[in-house]
Amino acid sequence: MSYEKSPIENFPPIGVFNADLFNEKTNNIMPVNSNRSHFGISCGDTTNNQGTRETGIIEKLLHSYGFIQCCERQARLFFHFSQFGGNIEHLKIGDPVEFEMTYDRRTGKPIASIVTKIAPEVVLREERVIGTVTSEVSVGEAQGRITYENKGECFFLPFSKDDVEGNVTLRISDQVSFQIATNNKGNLSATHVRLENAAHPVKYQGVVCSLKDEYGSIERADVVKEIFFHMQDVNCDIKLNPGDDVEFNIQMKHGKEIACNIEKLPSGSVVFEDISDETVKGQVLKPFEKDVIPRERNDPLPGRIKYRAPDYSEVEVSFGEKDQKGDFTLRHGDWVEFRIATDRRDQLKRATCISLLEDSFTVSGERREQGVIDSIEDDGIGFIQLAERDIKVTFKLTEMLDVDADCTVGDEVEFTIILDPSSVFSNNSRQIGIRVTHLPPGSVQYDVLIQEGIEGVVKKLPFREAGTKKMTMNGNEPEIGEVSFQFNGEEETAKFTAKDCDSLNNFQLDNKIKFDLYKVKRNKELIAKNVRVTVMPVKPVIVHTKGSFQNSNNDKKVFQGFIAALKDGYGFIETLALDREMFFHFKSEFNNIDSVTGLEVGSEVEYCIGTRNTSSNHNMVAENVRLLPAGTIKLEGMVDENSSILNGVVKRPLRSLNPDQKEYAGLIQEMGIDGDDDKCAKYKFGIYGLKNKSELLQIGDPVRFQVDSNKRAVNIVALRDKSRATVDSMKGGRVYRIHFPSYLFYCSDANARPERLINRLKLIPSTNPKMIIVRQPKGPETNYKGFSKEYQRWRNTKTT
Repeated sequence: MSYEKSPIENFPPIGVFNADLFNEKTNNIMPVNSNRSHFGISCGDTTNNQGTRETGIIEKLLHSYGFIQCCERQARLFFHFSQFGGNIEHLKIGDPVEFEMTYDRRTGKPIASIVTKIAPEVVLREERVIGTVTSEVSVGEAQGRITYENKGECFFLPFSKDDVEGNVTLRISDQVSFQIATNNKGNLSATHVRLENAAHPVKYQGVVCSLKDEYGSIERADVVKEIFFHMQDVNCDIKLNPGDDVEFNIQMKHGKEIACNIEKLPSGSVVFEDISDETVKGQVLKPFEKDVIPRERNDPLPGRIKYRAPDYSEVEVSFGEKDQKGDFTLRHGDWVEFRIATDRRDQLKRATCISLLEDSFTVSGERREQGVIDSIEDDGIGFIQLAERDIKVTFKLTEMLDVDADCTVGDEVEFTIILDPSSVFSNNSRQIGIRVTHLPPGSVQYDVLIQEGIEGVVKKLPFREAGTKKMTMNGNEPEIGEVSFQFNGEEETAKFTAKDCDSLNNFQLDNKIKFDLYKVKRNKELIAKNVRVTVMPVKPVIVHTKGSFQNSNNDKKVFQGFIAALKDGYGFIETLALDREMFFHFKSEFNNIDSVTGLEVGSEVEYCIGTRNTSSNHNMVAENVRLLPAGTIKLEGMVDENSSILNGVVKRPLRSLNPDQKEYAGLIQEMGIDGDDDKCAKYKFGIYGLKNKSELLQIGDPVRFQVDSNKRAVNIVALRDKSRATVDSMKGGRVYRIHFPSYLFYCSDANARPERLINRLKLIPSTNPKMIIVRQPKGPETNYKGFSKEYQRWRNTKTT
């Protein structure tokens, strides 16, 4: 109730009084400060009567604002609680009020300001009186009664629920203090009633919501309010923790409600709300903002969800931080399932048990990625290896949509990648995974099948050679093998590991194999799976190294091949699989130093593979090289001399002539009859396929050849045009100039060049015309100088 400021001795004019501004220390009524501004609302001083005062009825009250229905016109005005000049707890729906109309600075809409409650004109006595409650305020009775004694005479005064301070319920025989008010008709009533001593203490329930040192607060189950308590008011020696259910009494100390006689209840005893069993489907209008500091959040239920009620009307309901099933990220427009919770204290409804629906990803077109959980840290942070990109992203375990499922390393998941909000302030572009869901095992595919049953040759084994320590899977990456194969007319290589093989016992270099070709999504690399051996290479002979092999004390596998190139003190051996060259030194690796003099390109040799601390087959070297008699090596698939002879052209030379090319083997393309050579077959060749092992085949050279059962070119013969010329001059006993019909050619004797220059010239590819010296020219006879005309005439007479 509201009263005019007035001392009890003399009664000034009756007006409006604000009960909340009563000062207990001075027993005086404090004046109302009418100059207030809140949320862009500016109010004038009511004492100056700057605005027109209107009357209205309180139509609706919410958390911090309400609405007034005007009495004198058809209007419904918004007002904030800060504009009410009294105790807002005393304001009820239906109460008459007086206000001034003004305009919101931001929206320009009309609102109510300087709101005061209209009450009967009364006079308030200054002193407080002690009395006892004789009747309660009940549903059927709007007023209760208090008795007090004055000069031996007993008086009974009425009071209403609005007259009671502290929102407590008064019971019969409760001792109270109050002030006496007299209205203009001379009727007396009790107001500002304060409970001093309860005759029958009422037990209240609540949940401990905060603790600090020797005091704390309890959220009450009867009203939406918290009550203060001291630890000394807790019964026995029980220890309270936040979240504990408790039972307590209320007593007044210094005009404030204090919880006392606190006792702990079994968990789950206190129920604040009733949750519906019906599941509702709705759409998120406003998600809960996790990055907002709690103390800066005005609304405890900031989230909003829209759903369709049973009567087909659209209803908006709020939700808070703890109403989600998990702490995953919600976005505007998400489709969710939830249940309706109704607060028993104020009947406020909210959404709870919120779970995200898969429809959200379909409707929004949100890009979802797949991967496998790589690791999980103790702080609830995990790492996911992406399937289609070669990166890892971090995620919080709280982002799992299924909170009941266990999250372990190796789980296949689907998720959304966003930029880490915390990295924006540090100028970092770190990405994180959110809204993580489990996938059935086998759903995540790191690679895509290209073709099954491809044939190829092993170029590198998926484990180290004998004599070195094998790789293990504990803390080390597995060794990678390589296969070579033809795909779409091109030479390709693919990698594979030991787990991709059916059995490692039969695996050797140069094995012919079959496998399934896959492409890795994240780096587009080709890999081989389901690798199995089809044809073994020429079986190596186990030779004891005592006697013939002096460089080793152990048994080693012996391989065979052909000399592909000879340099200054070293050379290269062509393997039988035509996949590489094996490097070797003349003096350090050749078994018989006397055999070096008979070594030439195309010679047949046998050798062992070196194990000089290398894990790459490209760096392997040949050891214990031994020259074999011609015809010792028997190759599979060779043809006889009567097989069909084909014409072709060299498309790729041997790597001994062009070290920059990736493939070792040369390539010959068959010449087409109709002139379209691009559609004709291509065949690999090596040194052993040449009729003349010292033949240097260049790109574009025409050749004649045969094809063996392994689809390789053999018995290759170069087709070159021969030209006739005249030696024009000699110098120092050597040919200096040769005269062709169309040009002059200067040359020097090949025997006069150093060996390193000859070998270098052999490696330089060239398409220019070549000259082959059939025989060394003879010098002029005695008494003749050079190749003069006299010598020519003398030579002609000698021949005739």
